[in-house]
Amino acid sequence: MSQERFLADLSDASKPISASRLADLSGLSRDEVSLFRRAWAEVEPERRRKIAAKLADLAEDNFDLDFEAVFRICLSDSDEAVRLKAIEGLWGCEERFLIEPLVQLLKHDKAQSVRATAASALGTFALLAELEKLRPADSGRVEAALLSAIRDPDETVEVRRRALEAVSALSRPEVAELIHKAYASGQHQMRIGALYAMGRNCDPIWLALLVKELGSSDPEIRFEAARACGELGDRRAVPHLIPMLHDPDTEVQVAAVTALGQIGGDEAKQELERCLQHTDSRLREAAEAALEEIGFAEEPLSFPAER
Repeated sequence: MSQERFLADLSDASKPISASRLADLSGLSRDEVSLFRRAWAEVEPERRRKIAAKLADLAEDNFDLDFEAVFRICLSDSDEAVRLKAIEGLWGCEERFLIEPLVQLLKHDKAQSVRATAASALGTFALLAELEKLRPADSGRVEAALLSAIRDPDETVEVRRRALEAVSALSRPEVAELIHKAYASGQHQMRIGALYAMGRNCDPIWLALLVKELGSSDPEIRFEAARACGELGDRRAVPHLIPMLHDPDTEVQVAAVTALGQIGGDEAKQELERCLQHTDSRLREAAEAALEEIGFAEEPLSFPAER
């Protein structure tokens, strides 16, 4: 089947589209992109959703597939679910072409889910800005869009939370102030977002608050606090994380194990080795992964290169 015929068949709901055929949408030429755009406009919404979802799954499972051109078109799709899958499919993309579409989705999309997901995706570019790997104009655009969303009193809590998490990669005084404000807001989701942001912000000033929240009665709070301690990588957190290995919530236990692997050190290693004997397979597997991370950090040259 020619590429033109395949693209023409996209709109025919009577014809199944297999994953192997969808793989042919990888690396489209300029002419093929034009053909796809015209064909896509004729596909009914439910079929577009299914195709976009399959493409996102294929992209996640196989890094050799390049559906960038398709997902760029889908970013402006009329269907909310398709736009979400397009952002998901472009997750982690560091090309500057994506900045403006994400900013526009964050600012103007009618669907909260799309605005929130666009905010999260901009976190990739906030980190690049912090590492000075973006042009100043692009950095300013990303920062301004995220800060505006956080400060918008008419925006939903979910979108403001995701924008806070995304912008937290920036070491700016105003960002630290917003994290503090969210933490003290009394809104549960904003406090959760603030704890996540503390870890991503990677500033040791947050350690005391995170250690305090390890003792929270709320397992979601404890989970985020443990995870953030791992992101900080401060060994002063280790004695406070060790008791979390016996937390009544398994998710919190796993978060503590992962955090100890990120932080490393002899004390963390000893506790993780004990976890290898745990009756819960999830904890054993998490401990194995954490010990591998410590080993790699200590002796990176001893690990074979990926082929």
